Amino acid sequence: MSIRDTVTGVSYDALIADSSVPALTKIVTLTAGQGILARGTILGITTSTGNAVVVKTGATDGSAAANCILADDNVDTTNAAVNATAYVSGVFTRDLLTVSTGDTVAVHEEELRDKSIYLTKISQ
Repeated sequence: MSIRDTVTGVSYDALIADSSVPALTKIVTLTAGQGILARGTILGITTSTGNAVVVKTGATDGSAAANCILADDNVDTTNAAVNATAYVSGVFTRDLLTVSTGDTVAVHEEELRDKSIYLTKISQ
């Protein structure tokens, strides 16, 4: 066992844009069959099961409204429903968020704001 470790670098995760609003979390159950979901995926909640799915405008199962943002990375829902951590408040970088194909983050921005989730762009 080593009493000393060498750190070769630190990477910055820009998903959380600032700390002016606390980044609070909750555990959600992700519906099976969605594949591998990335950190920053915007989630909606289905009314029949209460499970989370990738938000999609026009969905009729309740998941058309944005509810939270996936905090975990590479969550595999391919074969089974799984529990994961999701942000329910905070300030996030708009360009790092993900929605369903054909959907846009901008469509869900007001819904997220109503949930104390705010979006911004970080200057480079």
